[in-house]
Amino acid sequence: MKQSLLFSKTRKDAPKDEISKNAQLLIRAGFIHKEMAGVYSYLPLGLRVLNKIINIIREEMNAIDGQEITLTALQDKNNWEKTNRWDDSILDVWFKTQLKNGTELGLGSTHEEQISPLMKDYIASYRDLPRYVYQFQTKFRNEIRAKSGIMRCREFIMKDMYSFSLDQSSHDEFYKKSQKAYTNIFQRIGLGDKTYMTFSSGGTFSKFSHEFQTITDAGEDIIFIDEEKKIAVNKEVMQDDILNELGLSKDKLIEKKAVEVGNIFNLGTKYSDPFELTYIDKEGNKKPVIMGCYGIGPGRVMGTVAEILSDENGLVWPKSIAPFDIHLILLGNAEEKANEIYKDLIKNGLEVLFDDRDARAGEKFADSDLIGIPMRVIISEKTLQNNSVELKDRATGKVEMIEIPKLYERIKRENL
Repeated sequence: MKQSLLFSKTRKDAPKDEISKNAQLLIRAGFIHKEMAGVYSYLPLGLRVLNKIINIIREEMNAIDGQEITLTALQDKNNWEKTNRWDDSILDVWFKTQLKNGTELGLGSTHEEQISPLMKDYIASYRDLPRYVYQFQTKFRNEIRAKSGIMRCREFIMKDMYSFSLDQSSHDEFYKKSQKAYTNIFQRIGLGDKTYMTFSSGGTFSKFSHEFQTITDAGEDIIFIDEEKKIAVNKEVMQDDILNELGLSKDKLIEKKAVEVGNIFNLGTKYSDPFELTYIDKEGNKKPVIMGCYGIGPGRVMGTVAEILSDENGLVWPKSIAPFDIHLILLGNAEEKANEIYKDLIKNGLEVLFDDRDARAGEKFADSDLIGIPMRVIISEKTLQNNSVELKDRATGKVEMIEIPKLYERIKRENL
């Protein structure tokens, strides 16, 4: 992509009503556009990052036998009445609407009430189980507060997976696989060192559910971390008997603010029962399907990365989710050689943003720092005197001169 053609624009200042660091940086760098409080559009740079996060999640869900579907955003009131969650006093984040004939509908905030009756058409026998389905789908939640940028929105994409198992033991087996898959996701995205599997309340279905909490001052949760065991407990379950059961010592726990970037829940038969989602076992007995749900918000993850992996000059994207691998910057009159390098890098499978704009060097460097692409390649008349380019690592600031014939091999060593 040539930057002169890129649908984006950097800004010196974020909107005055934007108080979150992640949204300020992403707006200034031209990744997102604020429509209103809690509602953001993704521009080309932002969508590239979002899609890379989604693809990592997709790969890990497929690796544990997940199958991707897409459910509708419009929700049937009757299904929600069966679980007693249509009433705003029970679920207070509803956006509701009506058809022209007066039929009430909801805009989906979650999809247990849709996937459970749908599965009745596909599960009848023990031979039909287990099943694991997931989607990336727009959710709508009428949040009272929407002040954390893209980490808490009123409209957002969520990956929600639903598992359907024969019994508790087979559910527990898959639940453990999902824990490992989530750990892999955050490691690949670049948040692994700051993200902890956190024990929280399991409600009426099990003793615990599990959140994946990332340490940041922008977080809304308080967790207590055992850094040696790489696990944490949410403040809501911070009790002596819980700590004893988990083998944790209170004096080894460190209190931190964190943001929940993912969660997994045991659902038991909460949704199977009202929708009569059952199967016939080998002995001919009717039994309820055991369910679980597993959520991650790709946009929230993106906002968390922007909060944590940034500096005073702008964003610092991990290589795995950066919008481009290389930011190629042309200075002065070296267009012919710069275009040649641009094409060669692309031929070698690299994603390149080529700053071919007629702009001052200082402006180009400031924009490059703000956008945060991992590697910067600078070509100018000065570097060409030695048949070289300047290579700069965005995260470390390390700068080195590389002979042009050796450029691709040098970049390859960075695992791009």
